[in-house]
Amino acid sequence: MPGMVVFGRRWGIASDDLVFPGSFELFVRVLWWIGALILYIHHRGNFDCNGRILHTYLVGLLVVLGLIILTLSAIVYVSAQGTITNPGPRRSIPVLVYLRALLYIPELVWACLGAVWVSDGKGCDPATVGAVIAAVIASWIILLFTGLGVVFVFDPLGNPRPQQAVMEPLGVREEGTQLFSTARSLATKVWESRLRLLCCCLPQDENYRAAFSSIAQLFSGFFSDTDLVPSDIAAGLALLHQEQDKMERSRDPDIVVALSPSSPTGGDLETELEKAAHCMQFAAAAYGWPLFIYSNPFTGPCKLSGDCCRSQAAEYEIVGGDNLGCHFSSILHSTGLQYRDFIYVSFHNQIYEIPFFVALDHKREAVLVAVRGTLSLKDVLTDLSAECEDLPVDGVSGASYGHKGISQAAGYIYKKLVNDGILNQAFSVAPEYKLVITGHSLGAGTASILAILLRNSFPNLQCYETLIKGFSQEREEELSQPLVIHNSSSYQSLGSDDSPVHKATHLPLFPPGRILYITEDGPPRRHCFSQVKYQAEWASEATFMSILISPSMLGDHMPDIVLGALNRLINDKPFSMCTSSLSNS
Repeated sequence: MPGMVVFGRRWGIASDDLVFPGSFELFVRVLWWIGALILYIHHRGNFDCNGRILHTYLVGLLVVLGLIILTLSAIVYVSAQGTITNPGPRRSIPVLVYLRALLYIPELVWACLGAVWVSDGKGCDPATVGAVIAAVIASWIILLFTGLGVVFVFDPLGNPRPQQAVMEPLGVREEGTQLFSTARSLATKVWESRLRLLCCCLPQDENYRAAFSSIAQLFSGFFSDTDLVPSDIAAGLALLHQEQDKMERSRDPDIVVALSPSSPTGGDLETELEKAAHCMQFAAAAYGWPLFIYSNPFTGPCKLSGDCCRSQAAEYEIVGGDNLGCHFSSILHSTGLQYRDFIYVSFHNQIYEIPFFVALDHKREAVLVAVRGTLSLKDVLTDLSAECEDLPVDGVSGASYGHKGISQAAGYIYKKLVNDGILNQAFSVAPEYKLVITGHSLGAGTASILAILLRNSFPNLQCYETLIKGFSQEREEELSQPLVIHNSSSYQSLGSDDSPVHKATHLPLFPPGRILYITEDGPPRRHCFSQVKYQAEWASEATFMSILISPSMLGDHMPDIVLGALNRLINDKPFSMCTSSLSNS
């Protein structure tokens, strides 16, 4: 539906997009009002503390909060009425928005009054001072986030009237094209300003400026010539999810997809699963203490508390980002390795520069390189730098392309490993070991390109990248399952004559190497505490040419979920020892 028109322009938000943000603010405001009421009752009849300022502040705060709560209740209720195609029941939303905006004026005044009282609150008990300080801080935080929200939904190109499609005379088409180009340029600048504001705490060097510009062009290309609002995107994803379910249920079970030439057809599936689970342990460990605490909420803090801040012998090199040693301690607990097993550990994190470590995996007799996935805002910027970039691949004819952010990250790690002699150092310690590269999410893509860059120097290297791909085989509920990709020894250029690039408008995306496809096994509906079982099959890369939508795809992408699925497969062994049912034999 079209964006909401208030203050004489169309905004990037619709009248039905206010339910969830309004409900959240309403919840905060109600708790805040109850706390102010308790404080007022506690001091009723005895407001000698700092004169009458406290009495005036609390009474005014209760009144302002009460009016805000009533207005928010009305906004949430009205915003939840109607449908996307029937916005009539929500026609009063602009009036309520005007009223809510008007209430920001007394809230700002009372926030200033509270700040004045706090600055001169001598002689008052600490609990009262603390409560007023909390109220003042909450006021300023809400005002700040409101300002940020306005910046992000403000559309400088917003026309109060929807643009009608008209037939233009031939003489003015060139002028219209130039006008559209100017509008697109302005939209790019708006998105770039939004990104700079959102990432104001990050460095503003040349790399970041280039990334902001690239991401702004990406977003403006998606949204500048459309009247899309958040509810449209949510509805579109929901409808796409239903349509994909419908197509999957109507798919002819006799239709098969051929295996890729590098995919095995026999009994090495169990071996590959064990290797993938082992490598995923290192890929998850690369996330450091946040994932370790998240996966072990009760025992994790106790295990790390004795190691953090403790000086260790300089048997390894730490490069930034781990001043307290908590990241490295969590890696030790997660992998079971010793200090002496690590050749290089880097927690340095900038855009296009992601953390990784190099260790000696004596169990598998490998020099293992583990690359961390997305964990910081800098990593998100690397993810969003999604332009195609030329990827030099020795021995492959035609042009090859890669995701810019991932290719840059792989190039950064490649230079560290080769130019700084890290791999030479590792193989001088264990010359008979093989090279294995692993990663999850952003680290998975980086690991795959890094493997391509290192392949000429290490032709026997192996790369295990773990991620989630949505695919539904027989059920309509489970559309997002673990996917493990094992790089093969052959690569195909996207620009070669046999590549589907020449047959498609857009560059197709392919998972590299041999694909091990893991799905949940069992009924589509189960009890909340029932144990999940999985099955594994070999699959073709053609199976994953489209992105399938699932409500659980973000949760399934978590590295601990992927690691748990792999470990459960190893323990239960409910996997097929033949080719995929999606593939012919």
